[in-house]
Amino acid sequence: MLYIRILIGFGLIISVVVVVYLFSALYRFIMQSHYIYYPFKQISATPFDMRLYFEEIMFRSADGVNLSGWFIPRGSRKRVLLFLHENGGNVSTGLTLIDYFSRKLGLSVFIIDYRGYGKSEGKPTEMGTYLDARAAWEYLLNSRKIDPGNIIIYGRSLGGSIAAWLAKEVKSGLLILDSTFTSLKDIATELYPYLPVRRFLKYDYPTIDYIKAITCPVLIIHSGDDDYIPFSHAEELFKSANEPRQLLKISGGHNNSYVKSERIFIDGIRDFIYKYCNKG
Repeated sequence: MLYIRILIGFGLIISVVVVVYLFSALYRFIMQSHYIYYPFKQISATPFDMRLYFEEIMFRSADGVNLSGWFIPRGSRKRVLLFLHENGGNVSTGLTLIDYFSRKLGLSVFIIDYRGYGKSEGKPTEMGTYLDARAAWEYLLNSRKIDPGNIIIYGRSLGGSIAAWLAKEVKSGLLILDSTFTSLKDIATELYPYLPVRRFLKYDYPTIDYIKAITCPVLIIHSGDDDYIPFSHAEELFKSANEPRQLLKISGGHNNSYVKSERIFIDGIRDFIYKYCNKG
């Protein structure tokens, strides 16, 4: 009798674990877009707060979504850095990097908000973010008359995958990937090894596939201390990239590595630009 009770109790425990697991998996499947995109609508500050002149730009994607961005000109320099930010926040969370690129590297900067972020309309989707990046590229070419060879595409974290997609579609001067994963399914599998992520995740962002088709020089920046995307992702991306390519290892957490490694970060980008970018 005791043996039967133990079996029943054990069976109940297993049933509860299975129910909790299934509920957790179903919840994450339904809410997966909320795990990927963290858009902030409120603009907390602008380049004016850092004494940088900027223009607020409104432009439109190929599927008709109105998008917002900032253009920060830097003197008569022809080189422009197209800044594709991470999955959280909006353009205003990139002000420190804007300051680095503008003041310390002497680049004009065009940073955009994907659909659903900041003042941009719509809701973010994988294809939507690609269309938004392409629209930003077209704006620089058609409205600003920037030569493609003088455009540096920079993407951070999720923005790195979007930047890699754009770089395989166009002929830019350089591509910089900062703290980027090999694919969203790879990093999700590492974060949730107990869930069938690869089968049910609707988003892919396969950076490692995109990078194989890119012909411009590529700089991959990643922290060995990254607490979200392991450095091994940068190593795999570097192996898959075509020459010319460079890997810059820095230190610090995922969200503050460029601050903790400010000098190495800035000098590494400056050297990369000097070595490979078309003379502007």
